Amino acid sequence: MSSLTFRVKDMDCADEIAILTRALLPLVGEESRLGFDIMARRLKVDATGLLVGEKQITKAIEATGMKAEPVAEAIGACACCGGSCSERGSFWERRGREVLCAVSGLLWAAGLGLMMAEHGSALAAFRESASAPLAAKALWILAALCGVWHVLPKAAYSLRTLRPDMNLLMVLAVSGAMVIGEYSEGASVAFLFALANQLEAWSVGRARNAVQALMSLAPDKALVLAPLTTTPVETPVEAVPAGTRILVRPGDRIPLDGVVRSGASAVDQSPITGESMPVAKAAGDEVFAGTINAEGALEVETTRPASQSTLARIMRMVEDAQSRRAKAVQWVEKFAAVYTPVMVGVSLLFAVVPPLFFGGAWDKWFYEALVILVISCPCALVISTPVSIVAALASAARNGVLVKGGVFLEVPATLTALALDKTGTLTHGRPSVTGVISLNGTTEQELLGIAAALESRSSHPVAQAVMRHAAANGVSLAQVEDAQARPGLGAQGVIGGAAHFIGNLRFLEESGNAPGTPELAQALERLDRSAATVVLVWTGGRVLGLMAVEDKVRPQAKAALAELQSLGVDSIVMLTGDNARTAAKIAAQTGVTGYRSDLMPEDKTRVVEEMVASGRRVGMVGDGVNDAPALAASHLGIAMGSIGTDVAIETADVALMSDDLSKLPWLIRHSRRTMGVIKANIWFALGIKGVFLAMAVFQVATLWTAILADLGTSLLVIFNGLRLLQIRR
Repeated sequence: MSSLTFRVKDMDCADEIAILTRALLPLVGEESRLGFDIMARRLKVDATGLLVGEKQITKAIEATGMKAEPVAEAIGACACCGGSCSERGSFWERRGREVLCAVSGLLWAAGLGLMMAEHGSALAAFRESASAPLAAKALWILAALCGVWHVLPKAAYSLRTLRPDMNLLMVLAVSGAMVIGEYSEGASVAFLFALANQLEAWSVGRARNAVQALMSLAPDKALVLAPLTTTPVETPVEAVPAGTRILVRPGDRIPLDGVVRSGASAVDQSPITGESMPVAKAAGDEVFAGTINAEGALEVETTRPASQSTLARIMRMVEDAQSRRAKAVQWVEKFAAVYTPVMVGVSLLFAVVPPLFFGGAWDKWFYEALVILVISCPCALVISTPVSIVAALASAARNGVLVKGGVFLEVPATLTALALDKTGTLTHGRPSVTGVISLNGTTEQELLGIAAALESRSSHPVAQAVMRHAAANGVSLAQVEDAQARPGLGAQGVIGGAAHFIGNLRFLEESGNAPGTPELAQALERLDRSAATVVLVWTGGRVLGLMAVEDKVRPQAKAALAELQSLGVDSIVMLTGDNARTAAKIAAQTGVTGYRSDLMPEDKTRVVEEMVASGRRVGMVGDGVNDAPALAASHLGIAMGSIGTDVAIETADVALMSDDLSKLPWLIRHSRRTMGVIKANIWFALGIKGVFLAMAVFQVATLWTAILADLGTSLLVIFNGLRLLQIRR
């Protein structure tokens, strides 16, 4: 037993997270074993090495007044319960809080109606509630009881543990109002508090549904092409194994990751990559679950089961990202833990100090203390930040930018420097051979056959370019033994009993096998003038030939980098293993502020570490595989073109699902917009509370206006956070 997952039905606020943390710490020993997801109302417990099970944890949760049930993890399951649906359980479990809220409102309105019949106006009815008839008082007491019924267990737990929370604040405020005869206001506070909880649950549900909508992009059934039948069979995607052939009709969403085996079409990949234009697909091309087939029918051979598709991994990453709390969330939670008891103390001072020392009326100042209790409820403050973070994470994912957590969503806003790998980032990553020079009696065919054989075990873009060029010229590969790649240098192997090498000039010099000759120097000078990457092939004491390999710069690279500089990223450094002439040419075409050439993978890491040590906030952009150490050394690692790439998605802090460099400035703007919304919400929530604190000093605040202000503040900051769901291109 390594991990336990629970759905906590009443976990709607960071206040409840603090309560659960205190309740479970004696069982789990350390807070790092607990993972909370407010949006999914889900708690994960790392139970590795612990002698506790589901029963003990469930019992501890229910002692707090909250309800919990163990759930199984399942990709594609309902986000609110991890496998169960919100429609599970009895009617009372599903709709009890809504019913009690409605009943509370009806009873409150009925009591107000009786008073209005006697006094003629709602305002007079409020003012005279202390002298209301017994029937009206009874209705208001019942209304208050219905309004706070669901929070009474949590309030009792808060009182027992002497840890005041919003539930205790509200129960105390309602009870106090009844004690001093303010029946109508006590009932209105209880009803509006219940209504606020319902509206907040609905608002948070919008953010929760936005995350879950990512998974619903893929259809739940696939048209399987059985070997002995001509008619496709509709099959649940969970039952379709890798290696199965499926039919994707025009206009259908692709249900599973796979490779096109026959047919041609254009596929809209925007749901995953955010690309604005459809991508042409033909036999041999990859397609991904959740993308939309356009005009042509495709036969696709599936490469992954539904649970391991690119879309499923994105969904899993987005859900896991919610548990990696941003610093803003952590700050708010720590602030609320201090703020709530402080405000309880302030309310006590309001109730006691003016009557004792300044001759104030006990009932009036006790009333103002109740107002302080109501307005001090921290929910607007603590719920707005996680809602904003989750909305921003979901919006980024829908735009093809996968951010691994709130903590990484904050960093792009502060970046001042960027290091970029050249191949596959600034360039297309699909170079081609543009020139071949054979030397020392070797024919061009022989040279290509040896070069392609040596590169046959490498996935490097240059190696792939050599292989494609050999295939295009109909060259047969030489028989090679013990072929192996040399990262940052090239490759080597044994051909005809002799060691053969292919790679850059550094590899040639380090091997010491091929002395320089005038013929070689002339060939190098000729290729160097083209600023291409030069690849040499040699064996023993002679160079067999050279090849020029060039990679085209991405068309949007220069504009994207210029936009980054306008956003304050004033140092943009290109890192490459190519020679200085090639690096200078690419640098001039892209507009980087600097470049470092002839770098080994470890050199890239060292350069990034130097940039970090200089005091800058550094982002590193690479392919997420070869550049993993450099990505880890930066403040923010960003993997380019990660669609379908397992390692890239796993290694970086941010994964750009497409190869579009314009997503980099979009990410920085999105991060700044998110942090701006969070800061605005915090200051607005605190400002409203400050205003009511001042109103209480002058005895002009009332209970019902305080709860209305708290309700309004909560909804405004939540809806302000939900604006981040909109994708701004």
